[in-house]
Amino acid sequence: MSKPAIDSKYLKNTLEKLLNIPSPAGMTEAVVDMVSAELDSMGISYEITNRGAIKAFIPGKKNAPHRAVAVHLDTLGAMVKRLKPNGRLGLVAVGTWSSRFAEGARVLVHCDNGKKYRGTVLPLKASGHTYHKQVDSQPTTWENLEIRIDETCTGSDSLWQLGIRVGDFVSVDTNFEISDSGYINSRYLDDKSGVASVLAALRAIQKAKIIPSINCHILFTVTEEVGTGGAHIIDPVIKELVSVDNGTMAPEQNTCEFGVTIAMQDMGGPFDRALSMHLIDICRREKLEFSRDVFNYYLSDGAGAQKAGHDVRVALMCFGLDASHGYERVHIRSLETVANLVAGYLLSPQLKFSTNGSEKKIKTDMEQHVQR
Repeated sequence: MSKPAIDSKYLKNTLEKLLNIPSPAGMTEAVVDMVSAELDSMGISYEITNRGAIKAFIPGKKNAPHRAVAVHLDTLGAMVKRLKPNGRLGLVAVGTWSSRFAEGARVLVHCDNGKKYRGTVLPLKASGHTYHKQVDSQPTTWENLEIRIDETCTGSDSLWQLGIRVGDFVSVDTNFEISDSGYINSRYLDDKSGVASVLAALRAIQKAKIIPSINCHILFTVTEEVGTGGAHIIDPVIKELVSVDNGTMAPEQNTCEFGVTIAMQDMGGPFDRALSMHLIDICRREKLEFSRDVFNYYLSDGAGAQKAGHDVRVALMCFGLDASHGYERVHIRSLETVANLVAGYLLSPQLKFSTNGSEKKIKTDMEQHVQR
């Protein structure tokens, strides 16, 4: 059997297409359409759930217990909280992110009537020539931010006449940029980098015409950033679930910047040991650069599934991401490695879960011990 080859150009182009489609949690229809079109081009069957997520399916050679890979299409964002008397907009976060990363951002306000208005997120005291040191001393909170719309607005009535309403979604410009050295800078690489990596893996498998040994589900969720994610999309036939998401680069972390990181625990507790070791064994066998890490302030689609009570083993593989939930950066090598591991996992034999505590020990020089 030939090994599927990851197309790096397809991966990068797909990532850029994904990032060009605003998709804050609650407004994901356009990105769902784009991913659905990609699945159509590969001949992969799928269905759209009642909540707008995508459940794709690749039949395997035998009807053994099914496995799944999950990524999320939704991103962080904001929403109009108030039409203000000064002609500006109060806002509230969609998802969990610090208001310090919203200050100065260029945004789109998406109205019910289909109109979109450009604007800038500013602190209430934005002019140094007026407020002097108060610009630096005001608290970093969402209540201290407002959107300045690029239209003539003299009050809340002006905003109303434009068609802007409380509850309109606000998407933040990504400022996508890729360097010759392979670094990709953008907002919302979490988790569109994961989506692009998974699609690249699926395309490689389909082009190589390889049939997995067991049935595989690919789950594209749409509410991960607001805490539910994989809670509503796990079918009872799925026995093991691997989430693909970001791993944070920081001095206290052991995340691999250029490879894949296998998370051993997050806020929800330890991930399934046997499934995590299965991913590590694939890395060793395929000579994929990897590390292991533990995340203190982190939840993913898998955690959402388990919190909802699904009886499924969960593991998490990560690409290396700097400044998560801010202006993020990832290296293309990490995304390629993740894509290779996704393909390796989907094509791997059915996992036999041992209950006797025995482990297969394999020596390798591919595991990374990252010191920062």
